[in-house]
Amino acid sequence: MSWRKIPMKFPGTCIVCNEKIEVNEIGLWAKGLGVKHEKCSEVKELKCAICNGPAGCQTCEFQDNCDIEKVSQLCICKKCSEEKSPFELYQKSIKKKLPLLNLKS
Repeated sequence: MSWRKIPMKFPGTCIVCNEKIEVNEIGLWAKGLGVKHEKCSEVKELKCAICNGPAGCQTCEFQDNCDIEKVSQLCICKKCSEEKSPFELYQKSIKKKLPLLNLKS
């Protein structure tokens, strides 16, 4: 799936930084994935979905198999993955960041 550069006809939210993309601003769009800022498409380091710090892409054990352009932007860093209950922390963070999912507790 390829990203298309388009002038925004409607306001949107960037799937990378979660900030608004305004009408007439150039955005990158992919069917079924959403939109992102041009500057966000150049990101080579994902943010941790739990602590919002760097996910550690450069030292990740999956680096050789990971295509940052195609994978979920919801990775977690090594530090958070080693916490007592990383999956619970991940769930709470995702519920907070994506309330439209209406996830049950």
